[in-house]
Amino acid sequence: MTPKTILTIAGSDSGAGAGIQADLKVFAALGAYGTSVLTAVTAQNTRGVDAVLPLPPQTVRDQLDSVLGDFSVRAVKTGMLGTPAVAEAVAEAARAGRLPRLVVDPVLVATSGHRLGVVEAVERLLPYAEVATPNCAEAAALTGRPVTTVAEMVTAAEALAAGGPAHVVVTGGDVDAHGESVDVLAGGGTTTLLRAPRVATRHSHGTGCSFSAAIAVGLAAGDPVPVAVAAAKEYVTRALTGARDWDLGAGRGPLDHFGWSC
Repeated sequence: MTPKTILTIAGSDSGAGAGIQADLKVFAALGAYGTSVLTAVTAQNTRGVDAVLPLPPQTVRDQLDSVLGDFSVRAVKTGMLGTPAVAEAVAEAARAGRLPRLVVDPVLVATSGHRLGVVEAVERLLPYAEVATPNCAEAAALTGRPVTTVAEMVTAAEALAAGGPAHVVVTGGDVDAHGESVDVLAGGGTTTLLRAPRVATRHSHGTGCSFSAAIAVGLAAGDPVPVAVAAAKEYVTRALTGARDWDLGAGRGPLDHFGWSC
Protein backbone atom coordinates (compact mmCIF):
# COMPACT_ATOMS: atom_id res chain seq x y z
CA MET A 1 0.00 0.00 0.00
CA THR A 2 1.30 3.45 -0.88
CA PRO A 3 2.23 5.39 2.28
CA LYS A 4 0.69 8.76 3.06
CA THR A 5 2.96 11.67 2.10
CA ILE A 6 3.70 14.40 4.62
CA LEU A 7 5.68 17.60 4.15
CA THR A 8 7.89 19.22 6.76
CA ILE A 9 8.97 22.84 6.33
CA ALA A 10 11.74 23.51 8.82
CA GLY A 11 15.43 24.06 9.46
CA SER A 12 18.23 21.52 9.36
CA ASP A 13 19.80 20.29 12.60
CA SER A 14 23.34 19.05 11.99
CA GLY A 15 23.10 16.98 15.17
CA ALA A 16 19.94 15.35 13.73
CA GLY A 17 17.97 15.45 16.96
CA ALA A 18 15.48 18.14 15.94
CA GLY A 19 14.33 20.02 12.85
CA ILE A 20 13.99 18.41 9.44
CA GLN A 21 15.98 15.36 10.51
CA ALA A 22 13.76 14.60 13.50
CA ASP A 23 10.60 15.15 11.48
CA LEU A 24 11.67 12.69 8.78
CA LYS A 25 12.55 10.11 11.44
CA VAL A 26 9.11 10.45 13.01
CA PHE A 27 7.36 10.13 9.66
CA ALA A 28 9.31 6.98 8.84
CA ALA A 29 8.82 5.48 12.30
CA LEU A 30 5.06 5.95 12.03
CA GLY A 31 4.77 4.59 8.50
CA ALA A 32 4.49 7.79 6.46
CA TYR A 33 6.59 9.07 3.55
CA GLY A 34 8.32 12.32 4.40
CA THR A 35 9.17 15.17 2.05
CA SER A 36 10.92 18.35 3.09
CA VAL A 37 11.41 22.05 2.43
CA LEU A 38 14.46 23.53 4.10
CA THR A 39 14.17 27.03 5.59
CA ALA A 40 17.58 27.36 7.22
CA VAL A 41 20.81 25.54 7.92
CA THR A 42 22.02 25.41 11.51
CA ALA A 43 25.30 24.31 13.05
CA GLN A 44 24.27 22.59 16.26
CA ASN A 45 24.75 19.55 18.45
CA THR A 46 23.43 18.35 21.80
CA ARG A 47 25.18 21.24 23.59
CA GLY A 48 23.54 24.04 21.62
CA VAL A 49 23.22 26.06 18.42
CA ASP A 50 26.44 27.58 17.10
CA ALA A 51 25.23 29.24 13.89
CA VAL A 52 22.10 29.81 11.82
CA LEU A 53 21.91 30.58 8.10
CA PRO A 54 18.37 31.34 6.84
CA LEU A 55 17.73 30.43 3.22
CA PRO A 56 16.40 33.01 0.73
CA PRO A 57 12.57 33.13 0.52
CA GLN A 58 12.67 32.31 -3.20
CA THR A 59 14.63 29.14 -2.47
CA VAL A 60 11.86 28.14 -0.04
CA ARG A 61 9.22 28.88 -2.72
CA ASP A 62 11.14 26.81 -5.28
CA GLN A 63 11.28 23.83 -2.92
CA LEU A 64 7.56 24.15 -2.16
CA ASP A 65 6.73 24.23 -5.87
CA SER A 66 8.86 21.16 -6.54
CA VAL A 67 7.35 19.06 -3.75
CA LEU A 68 3.74 20.17 -4.12
CA GLY A 69 3.91 19.93 -7.89
CA ASP A 70 4.72 16.22 -7.77
CA PHE A 71 3.54 14.66 -4.51
CA SER A 72 0.03 14.31 -3.13
CA VAL A 73 0.75 15.77 0.30
CA ARG A 74 -1.81 14.79 2.95
CA ALA A 75 -0.55 16.93 5.83
CA VAL A 76 2.09 19.60 6.44
CA LYS A 77 4.03 20.68 9.51
CA THR A 78 6.21 23.71 9.96
CA GLY A 79 9.06 24.19 12.38
CA MET A 80 11.78 26.81 12.33
CA LEU A 81 10.96 29.53 9.80
CA GLY A 82 13.74 31.90 10.75
CA THR A 83 12.62 35.17 9.20
CA PRO A 84 9.33 36.95 8.45
CA ALA A 85 10.18 36.85 4.74
CA VAL A 86 10.47 33.06 4.77
CA ALA A 87 7.29 32.83 6.84
CA GLU A 88 5.49 34.95 4.25
CA ALA A 89 6.65 32.60 1.49
CA VAL A 90 5.12 29.70 3.42
CA ALA A 91 1.99 31.71 4.26
CA GLU A 92 1.47 32.40 0.55
CA ALA A 93 1.18 28.68 -0.04
CA ALA A 94 -1.16 28.30 2.93
CA ARG A 95 -3.43 31.11 1.70
CA ALA A 96 -3.60 29.41 -1.68
CA GLY A 97 -4.82 26.21 -0.02
CA ARG A 98 -1.68 24.28 -0.85
CA LEU A 99 -0.78 23.21 2.71
CA PRO A 100 -3.46 20.77 3.88
CA ARG A 101 -3.99 19.88 7.54
CA LEU A 102 -1.30 22.30 8.65
CA VAL A 103 0.47 21.79 11.98
CA VAL A 104 2.46 24.84 13.09
CA ASP A 105 5.21 24.24 15.63
CA PRO A 106 6.15 27.85 16.48
CA VAL A 107 9.87 27.34 16.96
CA LEU A 108 11.12 30.53 18.59
CA VAL A 109 13.91 29.43 20.94
CA ALA A 110 15.98 26.25 20.93
CA THR A 111 16.31 24.12 24.07
CA SER A 112 19.81 25.60 24.39
CA GLY A 113 18.36 29.10 24.58
CA HIS A 114 19.47 30.15 21.08
CA ARG A 115 16.82 32.25 19.32
CA LEU A 116 15.74 30.52 16.11
CA GLY A 117 12.66 32.50 15.09
CA VAL A 118 10.70 35.69 15.66
CA VAL A 119 7.12 36.10 16.82
CA GLU A 120 6.17 38.03 13.69
CA ALA A 121 7.18 35.08 11.51
CA VAL A 122 5.06 32.61 13.49
CA GLU A 123 2.05 34.92 13.59
CA ARG A 124 1.87 34.95 9.79
CA LEU A 125 1.06 31.24 9.76
CA LEU A 126 -1.18 30.80 12.80
CA PRO A 127 -4.46 31.73 11.02
CA TYR A 128 -3.98 28.79 8.63
CA ALA A 129 -3.09 26.17 11.25
CA GLU A 130 -5.32 23.24 12.02
CA VAL A 131 -3.10 22.66 15.06
CA ALA A 132 -0.47 24.90 16.67
CA THR A 133 1.88 23.40 19.24
CA PRO A 134 3.71 26.09 21.27
CA ASN A 135 5.65 25.16 24.37
CA CYS A 136 5.23 27.35 27.45
CA ALA A 137 7.95 29.84 26.46
CA GLU A 138 6.53 30.16 22.95
CA ALA A 139 2.97 30.52 24.24
CA ALA A 140 4.18 33.29 26.55
CA ALA A 141 5.88 35.09 23.66
CA LEU A 142 2.78 34.80 21.47
CA THR A 143 0.30 35.93 24.14
CA GLY A 144 2.46 38.40 26.05
CA ARG A 145 1.54 36.66 29.31
CA PRO A 146 3.55 34.41 31.65
CA VAL A 147 2.95 30.68 31.13
CA THR A 148 4.54 28.78 34.00
CA THR A 149 1.67 26.77 35.50
CA VAL A 150 -1.01 24.43 34.17
CA ALA A 151 -3.64 27.09 34.83
CA GLU A 152 -1.66 29.61 32.78
CA MET A 153 -1.25 27.00 30.04
CA VAL A 154 -5.05 26.66 29.87
CA THR A 155 -5.47 30.43 29.61
CA ALA A 156 -2.82 30.69 26.88
CA ALA A 157 -4.18 27.76 24.85
CA GLU A 158 -7.71 29.17 24.91
CA ALA A 159 -6.52 32.67 24.01
CA LEU A 160 -4.45 31.44 21.07
CA ALA A 161 -7.23 29.15 19.83
CA ALA A 162 -9.63 32.11 19.87
CA GLY A 163 -7.26 34.14 17.72
CA GLY A 164 -6.55 31.97 14.70
CA PRO A 165 -5.60 28.26 14.84
CA ALA A 166 -8.45 25.76 14.89
CA HIS A 167 -6.72 23.94 17.77
CA VAL A 168 -3.82 24.79 20.06
CA VAL A 169 -1.74 22.45 22.19
CA VAL A 170 0.41 24.18 24.78
CA THR A 171 3.00 21.59 25.70
CA GLY A 172 4.06 21.41 29.32
CA GLY A 173 7.39 19.65 29.21
CA ASP A 174 8.93 22.46 31.26
CA VAL A 175 6.19 22.40 33.92
CA ASP A 176 6.48 19.65 36.54
CA ALA A 177 2.86 19.01 37.51
CA HIS A 178 3.39 16.66 40.48
CA GLY A 179 5.44 14.15 38.50
CA GLU A 180 3.29 14.39 35.39
CA SER A 181 3.80 15.95 31.98
CA VAL A 182 0.63 17.87 31.16
CA ASP A 183 -0.29 19.29 27.76
CA VAL A 184 -3.35 21.48 27.21
CA LEU A 185 -5.44 21.08 24.04
CA ALA A 186 -7.95 23.85 23.25
CA GLY A 187 -10.24 24.17 20.24
CA GLY A 188 -13.81 23.86 19.13
CA GLY A 189 -15.02 25.26 22.43
CA THR A 190 -13.39 22.43 24.41
CA THR A 191 -10.27 22.34 26.57
CA THR A 192 -8.64 19.04 27.49
CA LEU A 193 -5.68 18.21 29.71
CA LEU A 194 -3.50 15.36 28.43
CA ARG A 195 -1.44 13.69 31.14
CA ALA A 196 1.48 11.27 31.08
CA PRO A 197 4.15 10.26 33.60
CA ARG A 198 7.13 12.61 33.45
CA VAL A 199 10.20 10.86 32.04
CA ALA A 200 13.42 11.68 33.90
CA THR A 201 15.99 12.07 31.12
CA ARG A 202 18.47 14.53 29.67
CA HIS A 203 17.61 13.28 26.19
CA SER A 204 14.84 15.68 25.25
CA HIS A 205 16.30 17.49 22.23
CA GLY A 206 13.70 17.65 19.47
CA THR A 207 10.70 16.80 21.66
CA GLY A 208 8.56 19.59 20.21
CA CYS A 209 9.53 18.80 16.63
CA SER A 210 8.76 15.14 17.15
CA PHE A 211 5.40 15.84 18.81
CA SER A 212 4.17 18.09 16.01
CA ALA A 213 5.47 15.68 13.36
CA ALA A 214 3.57 12.80 14.98
CA ILE A 215 0.39 14.91 15.02
CA ALA A 216 0.81 15.50 11.28
CA VAL A 217 1.02 11.74 10.71
CA GLY A 218 -2.27 11.25 12.53
CA LEU A 219 -3.97 14.03 10.58
CA ALA A 220 -2.69 12.58 7.29
CA ALA A 221 -4.32 9.28 8.25
CA GLY A 222 -7.62 11.07 8.78
CA ASP A 223 -7.66 11.05 12.58
CA PRO A 224 -9.59 13.80 14.37
CA VAL A 225 -7.34 16.33 16.08
CA PRO A 226 -7.88 15.03 19.66
CA VAL A 227 -7.02 11.49 18.54
CA ALA A 228 -3.94 12.62 16.62
CA VAL A 229 -2.71 14.72 19.56
CA ALA A 230 -3.22 11.93 22.11
CA ALA A 231 -1.38 9.43 19.91
CA ALA A 232 1.47 11.90 19.39
CA LYS A 233 1.84 12.37 23.14
CA GLU A 234 2.02 8.60 23.64
CA TYR A 235 4.64 8.33 20.89
CA VAL A 236 6.84 11.06 22.38
CA THR A 237 6.56 9.54 25.87
CA ARG A 238 7.80 6.20 24.47
CA ALA A 239 10.61 7.94 22.57
CA LEU A 240 11.75 9.82 25.68
CA THR A 241 11.64 6.63 27.72
CA GLY A 242 13.64 4.68 25.17
CA ALA A 243 16.47 7.21 25.05
CA ARG A 244 16.81 7.99 28.74
CA ASP A 245 19.87 5.75 29.25
CA TRP A 246 21.59 6.60 25.97
CA ASP A 247 25.04 8.19 25.84
CA LEU A 248 24.80 10.35 22.72
CA GLY A 249 26.49 13.72 23.00
CA ALA A 250 27.42 15.73 26.07
CA GLY A 251 24.24 17.80 26.34
CA ARG A 252 20.56 17.25 25.65
CA GLY A 253 20.50 14.17 23.44
CA PRO A 254 17.93 13.00 20.90
CA LEU A 255 14.85 10.83 21.35
CA ASP A 256 14.50 7.13 20.53
CA HIS A 257 12.39 7.78 17.44
CA PHE A 258 12.41 4.19 16.21
CA GLY A 259 11.85 2.40 19.50
CA TRP A 260 15.28 0.81 19.47
CA SER A 261 15.45 0.66 23.28
CA CYS A 262 11.79 0.05 24.11
